[in-house]
Amino acid sequence: MPGYQQPCRSCGTFIDRDAQLCPTCASPSPFVDLCPACHHQVARGQQVCAGCGRPLTVACPACKAPSFVAGRCDGCGAAFLVRCPHPRCHALQFFANDRCTACGKKIKEKDRRVVPPAPAR
Repeated sequence: MPGYQQPCRSCGTFIDRDAQLCPTCASPSPFVDLCPACHHQVARGQQVCAGCGRPLTVACPACKAPSFVAGRCDGCGAAFLVRCPHPRCHALQFFANDRCTACGKKIKEKDRRVVPPAPAR
């Protein structure tokens, strides 16, 4: 059944409102910002997550500038997502997470290579 669609805030592709992931750019939160640790809804300008207390500003691994914990760096646009190393999971995770929020597997330093950005159309 076709549903209402709205644009992904990362790439602009129209997707179903109940989508948990953008099929075009792989954004794990295509409509709102979520805390990378507990997935509580957060907003730019907040200092910490109201759900878990995690700081919502991080140093970008590429340019080292402070950035909000969205899917990409505010300054250089570098991706902040890594894949879970577990062979049955491979869920996208925030690079600074110690454990996968989907399966709980520990993310080692060697597994923290960020996912390359989706090709531009």
